[in-house]
Amino acid sequence: MTQLSDLIEELDSTYDEISAQAEDHIPDGAKILTFGKSRSVELFFRAASKKQRNFQVIVCESAPYYGGQEMARCLCAAGIETTLIQDAAVFAIMPLVDKVFLPTHAVMANGGLIAPSGGHMVALSAREHSVPVVCITSLFKLCPLYPHDLEEFNELTSPSVVLDYESDQTLLEKADVLNPEYDYIPPDLLDLYLTNTGGHQPSYVYRLLAECYHTDDRSLI
Repeated sequence: MTQLSDLIEELDSTYDEISAQAEDHIPDGAKILTFGKSRSVELFFRAASKKQRNFQVIVCESAPYYGGQEMARCLCAAGIETTLIQDAAVFAIMPLVDKVFLPTHAVMANGGLIAPSGGHMVALSAREHSVPVVCITSLFKLCPLYPHDLEEFNELTSPSVVLDYESDQTLLEKADVLNPEYDYIPPDLLDLYLTNTGGHQPSYVYRLLAECYHTDDRSLI
């Protein structure tokens, strides 16, 4: 019961522990870019704003579900200067960005991550323009598996939100429309993982695995 209570306490405090580091990672006057909707990223920005940091957040709308639009509304409501852009404008606006903050669905054993679909495009653009990429995540998202087969870590959702084929039934015969839920971002496109235990480089994930998983628990199959 003690270990279970410790786990519950850690989960309850994880967002506060991550947000407490916001002042160290968002300099005054910075232009920050993020992608989609994420509770941990939103709370991180809110914490920086409460520390009287003057910064601007550029939010990619994250089509086709447009979680970025909801993210932009939440940040504006918190009094944070926010700009919403189309996903296609990421490469054009990246030279103006000082730092990229990305959410994650899972952190893989090799230091890569499973991000919302479109995150890989953002990371590639950031590398092209030498912009640091920081992933905000809790350690409970750490996964002991390696991304040998990326299709196993993805999910194809309904293509109807991408292309309205109901209005033209011939599209069913002429086009295959894919709508993946996630992107895989390799560790070489990431600079830092910002977790509830502090900042860690992707190359340090193997040590975090040793602390979070027993060797007998690293094979989930």
